[in-house]
Amino acid sequence: MTTTEHPGIEQSGSTGAGPGETARVWTLHLLCFVLPLTCLAYLLTAPHAWWAALPWFLVVVVSVIADMRSPGELRQPAADMPQRPFDLVLYLLVALQVANVALLVRMVHLHGFWSVGTLVGLLLVGIDSGYSGIVVAHELVHRPQHHMILLGRLLLSTVLYEHFTVEHVRGHHARVGTPEDPATARFGETALEFFRRTVPAQFRSAWRLENKRLGDEDMAWHDSRILGNRCLHGIVFEWGIAVLVLVMLGPGPFAIHLLQALIAVRLLEAVNYFEHWGLARAGRKVTPIDSWDTDSRFSLYTLVGLSRHADHHAHAARPYPQLRHFEESPKLPHGYFGTVFLLLFDNAEFRRIMTEELRRRRLGPFAENAAA
Repeated sequence: MTTTEHPGIEQSGSTGAGPGETARVWTLHLLCFVLPLTCLAYLLTAPHAWWAALPWFLVVVVSVIADMRSPGELRQPAADMPQRPFDLVLYLLVALQVANVALLVRMVHLHGFWSVGTLVGLLLVGIDSGYSGIVVAHELVHRPQHHMILLGRLLLSTVLYEHFTVEHVRGHHARVGTPEDPATARFGETALEFFRRTVPAQFRSAWRLENKRLGDEDMAWHDSRILGNRCLHGIVFEWGIAVLVLVMLGPGPFAIHLLQALIAVRLLEAVNYFEHWGLARAGRKVTPIDSWDTDSRFSLYTLVGLSRHADHHAHAARPYPQLRHFEESPKLPHGYFGTVFLLLFDNAEFRRIMTEELRRRRLGPFAENAAA
C-alpha cells in the first residue's frame, strides 16, 4: 500500500488512537448529521410558505459544492481505534432516518400534498434517505452483530429496498467486477441504462440466493419452503407499513412515502453505478483496483466512510472508521456528492472522465489481460 504526493492532500501514516485522535476523527464524522438534522428541523417547523421553504434546500447545494472543492484525506486510521463512539453515531442516524420518514408522512397528512413546501420536504428526505438511511444501512448489514443487521434491514425497509441486504452482502460482494454481478456497471453503460437493468436484476438475484439457501434456487412459488425466504419477509414488512399508511392516512401520505423511497433508491443505484463502472476481474480475489474511490475528505466524513470503497470490498466487515486509503484504486473525478451530480446531469462527460482514468491506470478494457 503506497501513497504519492498530491497537492492539497494531508498525508500521514497511521497514528495511535489516543483520546485526542479518537475525538478528532469522531468529531469529523459528525458531519454526517448535517443533512438528517436539517430534515428534522424542516419537518418539525412545517408548514412553510414557498419562499421560506426553498432556502432549506441550500444544504444540498452547499454539500455538492463543498464536496467538489474538498481537500483530500490520505490519513490512515489508527488500528486500535475504539468502536463504541462511532457505533453511537450509527444508532443516532437510525433514529433520525425513521423519524424523518414518519414526520414527512405526517406533514403531508396534516398540511396537504400539493405545495412547494411538500416538494422541498420530499427532496430533502428522499436525498437523506439515500445518503444517510441507505448508507448507514449498508454499514450495518455488514456488521457481524445480529442487532445491527436488523437495524440495517429496518432502514432499508423505510425505502422499500430490504432485499438489498441479501443481494449486496451475498451477491454483489462475491461477484463484483464480473458479468454475473447486476450491480457492476459495464464499460460505456449510461446511468439510465444501468438503473433500468440493475433494479429488477438485483431483486431476482436476491430472491434466487434466498431460495438456494432454502434448498432450491428454482423453487416454485407454491413451495412451502418459500415462507422462509428473507426477501419475502422484507416485502411483507416494508409494504405492510406502506399499505398501513395508505389505509390510515390516505393517498397523499402513501404517495410521499413511495416517492421518497424512489429518490433514495435512485441515489443508491447512482452510487452503485460509479463504484465499479467499467472495471472487470476474472478468476482472482477482489483487490483495491476493483472499486472506484475518492480522496474527498467531505465524502469520507459525511458518508460514514463509504468513499473508501476499495478497502471496503477488500475487507467487507471492517468498521467505517477503520477503512484505509489505497493509492492504486481508480479515483473518481469528485467526491460522492459531486460525482452523482455529474453522472446525473452530464453523463457523457462523466463517462469520458472515467474512461480516461481507466486508460491512465490500464484497468477495465485497457488492462493488459482485458481480452482474456
